[in-house]
Order: sequence, then C-alpha cells, then structure tokens
Amino acid sequence: MHGANLGTLLRTCDAVGACMAVPRLPWVPEALARGNTLRRPACVHWTGRDACQWLLDQRSAGSRIIGVELAEEAVRLGDLPAARQRTIAVLGHEQTGIPAEAVELLDVAVEIPMVGSGASPERGGGGVARAVPAGWIPLTS
Repeated sequence: MHGANLGTLLRTCDAVGACMAVPRLPWVPEALARGNTLRRPACVHWTGRDACQWLLDQRSAGSRIIGVELAEEAVRLGDLPAARQRTIAVLGHEQTGIPAEAVELLDVAVEIPMVGSGASPERGGGGVARAVPAGWIPLTS
C-alpha cells in the first residue's frame, strides 16, 4: 500500500518544487521507487528514525513547521499567507492524523477545505504519515 502512495506524494512534491523528507526505514526506498515516474532524480531528505527530532532540528535552523490537519484552530489553506521562509508541511496518517508528539511542534495547522465526502485530502499520499513515523515535505519559498 505504501509504495504507490509515497510515489504519488513524491511526484506532487516535484510538481510544486518541493522536496520530500521521510525516515530511512527498510521499505521506504523501494516504496518511493515504485511510484516514482519522474525522469530525473527526486529531491528526498532522510530524517532518520526520530522524525520529531528532525523537525526540531529544522526549526532550530529557521524553518517554519505547518501541519496539514483537521483541527479546530486550523487556518483554511486559502487564508494561509505565502511562505516567506523555508517551510515544512507535516502530513498525517489518513485515519489517525499527525501524531500528538508532532502536533506539539507545529507553528500552525492548515485545513484543506473539502467539497466531497472524504475527510483526508491533505493525506493524499495515504501511507505516508503514521506508516512512516511521519511524512514530511520540506517546501521551499
């Protein structure tokens, strides 16, 4: 299940000029390769096994951390100002969302409004988050 989802997310990152950050778990490189149809090498950062520590390190280096999550205090995507600094978007698992320990590290939660009946467009990569302790996409401004 993870392979097609991670590859889809990788292609989405490439389309918007972003990189993808994932933990180096044994199955991740194959999963990325399986769904990768890009004609050039993809931009992938390896977080190590502790994705929350990686987020803390990125924040210390000046990155802003946003979480794509259905939350009461979430900002609608259309109301989110354009990135003015290196920004990392944290995606959660389709069913369980962003892990609590990662939610604590967010500068802001962002909601993607839905027209259909699904509740997880922000998790279009499906298997990313909890299946991979967390799926992070570093976005560049």
